[in-house]
This record gives sequence, C-alpha cells and structure tokens, in this order.
Amino acid sequence: LPVLEANLALVRRYWSQDQDRILAAQSNLAANFSALKRHDEALVLMREIYAISVALAGDSHDATILHGYNVASTLLFLGRCREAKRILAELISVSRRSLGPDHNLTLSLNANVVCALAQDPARTREDLIKAETIARDTFQRRRRVFGPAHPDTRKDEQNLAQMELQLELARTKPA
Repeated sequence: LPVLEANLALVRRYWSQDQDRILAAQSNLAANFSALKRHDEALVLMREIYAISVALAGDSHDATILHGYNVASTLLFLGRCREAKRILAELISVSRRSLGPDHNLTLSLNANVVCALAQDPARTREDLIKAETIARDTFQRRRRVFGPAHPDTRKDEQNLAQMELQLELARTKPA
C-alpha cells in the first residue's frame, strides 16, 4: 500500500497532465484499500475517480459507468443502500441508453440494484417484488447472452433463487 500511495504521488507530480495515468494509479490504490477492507478510504478515492471520469469522458462512456459501478458496489458493502440505489438508478439509465440492456455492465448494475433492494433494512414487500422481477430479468438476459454455464449467469441464478425465497418468506410473514 505505501508503494501505491507513493506511486500516486509521483504520478501526480511528474505526469500531472496525464489524467488517464492518474486515474489508473488512483484505481489501483482504491482497489487495494478495498482488498484491505478499508472501504471508507476506497470510497473517497472511487468518488473522485468517478467525478474525474465524468468530466473527462462523459457519463455515458463505459469506463465512467464502470467507475460509478465501483462506487455503488462499495456503498452496498458499507450498508449504505439508499445512496447506492440512487446512484444505481442514474447509472442504469445511462448504461441502457449507451451500452444496451444486454451489456454485461448493465446486467451487473441490475444485479447490484437487486442487492440494494434486498439488503435495505427499510425494504418493503414491494421492494422485494421489484428485486425479484429485476433478478429474473437479469438472469434471463444473462443466460441468453452469455449462456447457462457462465459464472455470472450462475451467480444471477443463485440471486434469483435467494430473492424468490425472501419474497416467499415476506408473503408468509404476518403484516
């Protein structure tokens, strides 16, 4: 980690005009913060990376959407579901428009929405119904595009089964 921090400082000092190089160094540092379970520090860097990417490439560039995905994923990991849902709604709209509904990144954003809805402590039955609907659509699209043996398809299948179980438990639970 100290090496990556030093690398970022050097890149900022000697290549201050090379935003791609700075973003790469920041991304490496953020990934390592996450790997070390220092998610709050990773989130600060990821937000900065996302903001710079929006400014440089626009919000519909696939790299920008990926940086936004990283922010949302970290927010989910930190249990900040409401904030993650807000960001994901914006990202999915842009991703569908620019990459298409069957693009891997769009499908991954959808899978994160399912997690955000399911993990939110303030979730309602309607949230679970919405999550199950999105999980089913995501699984069907992923299976059609990537095939049933793809690891992400299998993960989406497990997520769908989990959502169906959560929804069934919510239906049987007294109001």
